[in-house]
Amino acid sequence: MPDVFAPATLEAGTLRVIPIGGLGEVGRNMTSFEIDGKILIVDCGVLFPEEHQPGVDLILPDFGFLEDRLGDIVGVVLTHGHEDHIGAVPYLLKRRADIPLIGSTLTLALVEAKLKEHRIQPYSLTVREGQRETLGPFDLEFVAVNHSIPDALAVAIKTRAGSVLATGDFKMDQLPLDGRLTDLRDFARLGEEGIDLFMVDSTNADVPGFTPLEREIGPVLDQVISRATKKVVVASFSSHVHRVQQVLDAAHANGRRVALLGRSMVRNMTIAAELGYLKVPDGVLVDYKKAGDIPDERIVYMSTGSQGEPMAVLSRMANRDHQIEIEQGDTVILASSLIPGNENAVYRVIDGLTKLGANVVHKGNARVHVSGHAAAGELLYCYNILKPRNVLPIHGEYRHLVANAKLARDTGIPERNTFIGENGTVFDLKDGEVRVAGQLDLGFVYVDGSTVGEITDADLKDRRILGEEGFISVIVVVDAATGRVISGPEIHARGFAEDDAVFEDVKPKIVGALADAAQNGVRDAYGLQQIVRRTLGTWVNRRLRRRPMLVPLVIEA
Repeated sequence: MPDVFAPATLEAGTLRVIPIGGLGEVGRNMTSFEIDGKILIVDCGVLFPEEHQPGVDLILPDFGFLEDRLGDIVGVVLTHGHEDHIGAVPYLLKRRADIPLIGSTLTLALVEAKLKEHRIQPYSLTVREGQRETLGPFDLEFVAVNHSIPDALAVAIKTRAGSVLATGDFKMDQLPLDGRLTDLRDFARLGEEGIDLFMVDSTNADVPGFTPLEREIGPVLDQVISRATKKVVVASFSSHVHRVQQVLDAAHANGRRVALLGRSMVRNMTIAAELGYLKVPDGVLVDYKKAGDIPDERIVYMSTGSQGEPMAVLSRMANRDHQIEIEQGDTVILASSLIPGNENAVYRVIDGLTKLGANVVHKGNARVHVSGHAAAGELLYCYNILKPRNVLPIHGEYRHLVANAKLARDTGIPERNTFIGENGTVFDLKDGEVRVAGQLDLGFVYVDGSTVGEITDADLKDRRILGEEGFISVIVVVDAATGRVISGPEIHARGFAEDDAVFEDVKPKIVGALADAAQNGVRDAYGLQQIVRRTLGTWVNRRLRRRPMLVPLVIEA
């Protein structure tokens, strides 16, 4: 964790840039831009929990420091419709529902469907590439970029302090499925006009060369499906319109029908089809409730769960906890890349499916997915075309940020003009110069069921202890006047291989410790409970080599 220090009061005519999320992680993308008392937000996404965060549903950016500034926010620009860029919008709009949302047609349709579930009616402004808009002191220009979801946009932010280009997630596929290229002509023009700060996607900065073409995936999917003898399950992100399109086309070519599984998959693809981004061949889609009537060799299930999420469709299939059962000879295709941190969960799902007899096809053994992010070669082109004065790598884990900064330096950008930040690092831009002005203390905000921000890291530590070390409760009744033990100790353990009888040896030690405490005048229940905790904890650690959660209860009678 970097040293926290408060930034100085923002001077007039200076642009303050604060990455709130997305630095040092793949997710929670969100950046604040402030000048002349007004704030513009770019993206507002979520991060999905890892194994060491049990019970957590989502992780939000920590925008609590904006709580007193909500009225100063002039808008939220959404670069594209992936969850790691739009998923936290409902939680921001619960604080102020009329913050304008700015994005492309598909992006806003996806976020509006999400907001409807939260009963929020947003104020939104639809934009497209080439369009310019003014929000308070911010002049915005939108540029087409190619990504793994249609309608993605980069945004150029022009202020009196200088110009920023934020790419969002992008790559430079030269033969995109939808014909929509990353507009390098606009990049070049913006570079000629002058970019003072280039905030650029880093996710694949450590991957040499160029990201393969999306169109290379279609023939592979077609080949895998054509060879399958029984049912086929394809798992992907619920918003990956291009991949779903390729699955629909491959299924149609092989005389199969497609059933969409997972609420988010059905919702997103329904929206994409209604807006014309997804071209559904006649008669291909079937409701999954009716799919059981179709022979296995004539059906493809398109599902969520490609990241091993415990409650997603694919994980439930692997655990035999879904209506659709995986059987010997079925084919399962994981058509997505691995998000860092999800590897173990994904391989567990692959093992589970393989054990059930499925032929599991994934990126490791077939080209069934290509990344949506620019690799090193593409980023070098961007630096050489734009020639930005300063560079701030965003969207990636720390190694990705460092690799991206090195690419910038390789193209001639001075080291003093390349910045590696953390979530909460405060950057001030004025007259083409960028300086680090502060470091905010931003943490994780956990969504756990219906609670938002109430679960702490200490709570998660307790959950990990419960899961890994077990739980012991102790009940003792003592005489309120003398402190003498009247009843107990009763000891009950959960998560232990040993029977409760193993604790018979420690009971006299607890009684003796309480007697000593009584002689020393300790009478309050809390003090006695701490004595029980220490006595039992020391014994369990030495005897059983465990550090369980201990819950002592001393009752005075």
